[in-house]
Amino acid sequence: MEAKEALNLCSPSLMLFPKFKLLISTTTLAATAAEVRPFHHLLPSIKAYYSSSSSSPVDIPPFDALVSGILDSDPAAFTRGFRAPDSIKPLLSEPHLFLAALRSVRRRPRLALRFFRWAESQPGFPCSEAAFCAVLQILAEGGLMRAAYSVAQRVLHLRLHGIVDLLIDGHAGPEATAPLLDLLLWLYTKCSMVELAVSTFYKMVAHGFLPDVKNCNRILRILRDTAQWTEEGKAEEALKILGEMEDQDAGCLPNDITYNVIINGLSKKGELDKAEKLLDKMRCSRKASSFTYNPLISGLFSKGFVDEALGFRDEMVGFGVMPTVVTYNALIYGLCRSGRMEEAQEKFVEMGKMNLAQDVVSYNSLIYGYCRLGNVKEALCLFNHLRDAHIAPNIRTYNILIDGHCRLGALDGAQKFKEEMICSGFLPDVYTYTILVNGSCKMGNLAMAKGFFDEMLQKGLEPDCHVYTTRIVGELKLGDTSKAFQLREEMKAKGITPNIVTYNVLIDGLCKMGNLKEAYGLWQKMVHDGFHPNCVTYTCLINAHCEKGHMREAKYLFDSMLSNNLSPTVVTYTVLIHAHANKGNLEAAYGYFSKMLEENVLPNEITYNALINGLCRKHKVELAYELFDKMQGNGLSPNKYTYTLLINENCNLGNWKEALRLYAEMHEKEIIPDFCTQNVLFKGFGEDFKHHAVKFLETDVLCS
Repeated sequence: MEAKEALNLCSPSLMLFPKFKLLISTTTLAATAAEVRPFHHLLPSIKAYYSSSSSSPVDIPPFDALVSGILDSDPAAFTRGFRAPDSIKPLLSEPHLFLAALRSVRRRPRLALRFFRWAESQPGFPCSEAAFCAVLQILAEGGLMRAAYSVAQRVLHLRLHGIVDLLIDGHAGPEATAPLLDLLLWLYTKCSMVELAVSTFYKMVAHGFLPDVKNCNRILRILRDTAQWTEEGKAEEALKILGEMEDQDAGCLPNDITYNVIINGLSKKGELDKAEKLLDKMRCSRKASSFTYNPLISGLFSKGFVDEALGFRDEMVGFGVMPTVVTYNALIYGLCRSGRMEEAQEKFVEMGKMNLAQDVVSYNSLIYGYCRLGNVKEALCLFNHLRDAHIAPNIRTYNILIDGHCRLGALDGAQKFKEEMICSGFLPDVYTYTILVNGSCKMGNLAMAKGFFDEMLQKGLEPDCHVYTTRIVGELKLGDTSKAFQLREEMKAKGITPNIVTYNVLIDGLCKMGNLKEAYGLWQKMVHDGFHPNCVTYTCLINAHCEKGHMREAKYLFDSMLSNNLSPTVVTYTVLIHAHANKGNLEAAYGYFSKMLEENVLPNEITYNALINGLCRKHKVELAYELFDKMQGNGLSPNKYTYTLLINENCNLGNWKEALRLYAEMHEKEIIPDFCTQNVLFKGFGEDFKHHAVKFLETDVLCS
């Protein structure tokens, strides 16, 4: 009778709500009175609900008794394997009924979560932002944020990102909205969903919801760590977010971590002026730490500002900020890259005096520095010292030593270290094989290069763009452009996209062979493939035009670089200075020299040599000596070529005494004269007499 009464109560509205017919269905009629009795008190509410034309949530019948009653009658209800009774099936297919049922048990958040998770697993359940928003609100209001975290993860998995707008519009109530938006913001950063994290941040700030400063810092980190940080305006976005944070009165004001993250990113990008402006704020707040200074020190070294980098170390100590192992490793590596090995060694020793333990990174930096200068003997001494100190070498240690041997053309030694690294438990990686392929190509042994390449494939290692580019360089060195382009097609066939370096290598190869027309054709193809010419691309073509004496075309390319907001490097300027100095156009050469100084591009030894060469050609020896002294004053060491230029011009002018003094100075500085040096010193002598003259000079005169 009770079941019939329920059906009769609902019958006037069944035509309007056909799905609800299932709620009190023939199955319900077949149920026993005992099964239906627990829901008998709902009948007046159901009747009122269907008699009303209002759609307000307050008119929805209290489904809490329905959901709770099912759980009370069956403790396994709403768990895996539980089959939905006919009485509850309409709730699963009708979104507004499900939301009503879910909200009816909001005071029992654990039950709501259990009911929601079960419902979501049922076939045909309509997953919507509204349903997830409702259960997240219940969990947040109930203080179950850990459970809310797992539900929010599901939101991301289902890509229901519209939930952010629902929360912003107030669908979750004032108490739950802010913590739930922060939760989603955290998850977006955790999953590196950069665009969604940034858009959520701006939506929150625009509507008065202040994100937690930790989440703001997480956004800045993922912006900094994206591959597009230096190319697609991510740094500018980070600075914009910082500005928004600084404009807030409270809540998400930037802290020292905020500034450190952005300083780190700007330093990596090379925007040191912007990084130093932020450092000024840290100085004023007295919150600068080693995390603030370390990236700036590395950034300054990478730009060639060695003395400025060393100055920051002194500033740290002056502000009471103690350098860390990371600080010293940055100093040692930067000095090694600059060829200042004696100072690098001093910093290495200084670490120990400050009770900072040298680690494998410290040793690797010094080993790298010596290998880079061709002093593999000293590098091997450090390698032995490393093991004596019970510090385990890593794969980078072995790769550096293999590279050191390859630089000297000692491929047997490189192979020996490859075998030793395997015995030490390190498997050669793509970088190892790239070094070996590169070393073989440099020695002109393309068969060996191909052998290493094939071995890499046999080991299951996938060659990357850099390996292919290295092989292309080898083929171009031998003048085989067809093979080089064949390798480019091979890499594309394997799904390896050539990068800007690959294109630059090919353009440079064509330029060096004098095929400027083909080089420009490849330039167009590079642009078509979505790569913008960079400084290297321009420099290759500028050099090719300079080699051909096309100075007007070279200047046009240089001006084009500037108009495209590309900063010429020391190589670009040196190419132009060398070309103009060689042609005797010292005014143009000095013009480029002055411009590079204005742009804070530091000249290197080759730049000075180019100018000294031009001055000597014009017999302006005094000016040449001024540059000779200036380069040493700027921390650059004259090399064999510098001395040879000055010796040659002194001999031309008959200044034999000065020429011999320079030759002796070379020996004092352990700069070994080569055939060219000896040739200019004794030009005019016969070959036999020249040999005897060199022997007499070095054994009897210089050693006396």
